[in-house]
Amino acid sequence: MRLLITGICGYVGSRMAMYFSEASPGVEIYGIDNLSRYGAETSVAPLARLGVHLMRGDIRLASDMAALPAVDWVIDCAANPTVLAGVGGSHGVSSRQLMQHNLEGTLNILEYCREHRAGLILLSTSRVYSIPALCNLPLSETATRFTPLLSASHPVGFSAQGISEAFSTAAPISLYGSTKLASELLAQEYALAFDFPVWINRCGVIGGPGQFGRVDQGILSYWIYAFLLGRPLRYIGFGGSGKQVRDFVSAEDVAALAWQQIQAPSRAISRVVNVGGGQAGALSLCELTQICREHFGSTLQVASSDETRPFDIPYYVTDNTRVSQLWDWHPSHTGEALALRVCEWAAQHRTFVASLMCS
Repeated sequence: MRLLITGICGYVGSRMAMYFSEASPGVEIYGIDNLSRYGAETSVAPLARLGVHLMRGDIRLASDMAALPAVDWVIDCAANPTVLAGVGGSHGVSSRQLMQHNLEGTLNILEYCREHRAGLILLSTSRVYSIPALCNLPLSETATRFTPLLSASHPVGFSAQGISEAFSTAAPISLYGSTKLASELLAQEYALAFDFPVWINRCGVIGGPGQFGRVDQGILSYWIYAFLLGRPLRYIGFGGSGKQVRDFVSAEDVAALAWQQIQAPSRAISRVVNVGGGQAGALSLCELTQICREHFGSTLQVASSDETRPFDIPYYVTDNTRVSQLWDWHPSHTGEALALRVCEWAAQHRTFVASLMCS
């Protein structure tokens, strides 16, 4: 079997390659990456040791995609991943660059799949869900986090398990979220029109040991690295107490699901699933702070800000009911366990972490 991983030098793409190499030693892996993302260059040597055929190229360029050999499956891990991208030049990415990368790039990948009749696994995002609807969820407060207030009337797709695929995707969802939702629709239409399999995984926050540690590339690792190095941190918005909640899932768990999907291209089931850490994988920033303090013996104080940012949300936890029922898939780590794994890895690679955070 031949696989092509786009964005292979990113954290998720590189972990996908490692997982597939171990799952099936006979698999032949190709990768394309423009190496523009921070930290991507650190993946080149490990991928070479795995025997990955790496091409430096850009999915925005149809000619670069055309230069790739035919494969059986494409796993699309290439995207500008931050919800702030394209807004006021945020993170050095213009709105046009965002659209070209996340939407035009998807179109080029779909044309490649059409030509070679390759299956596609599209890694989408929980950011396709409506920001106003998420901000208006009925929530209560504990000492450390926001929690669902289930006694109140609540919107479709929201329950004790979290946010399901039935939750609203009405605008606004951010420029970033809109590119991913549009990519989902394009992928499904291409699959029907040209008869190749597509699976779409709406991922929550992905994190784990070895992540590059930038705020736009994984808040879990960024927060932990900052604590290790004694860098300043702030709770922003929602009272400035760090009670906002997200769930975390490992890249290896996402890869495990993708591997199952590759083995079952024709299953007559929903093509779109939420993939995340679920309730067991959920942490507030306040709780993550306490984990860091206890693990590192740190007394770092986190500043507080009432600043309101347009894309921030108080609560998002993935309802994994559908993916669990369809694929018997479950996260392998709780949020606390995953955070502790990152803490241990960071402490063992302090010099590398410092180099990442200094750039």
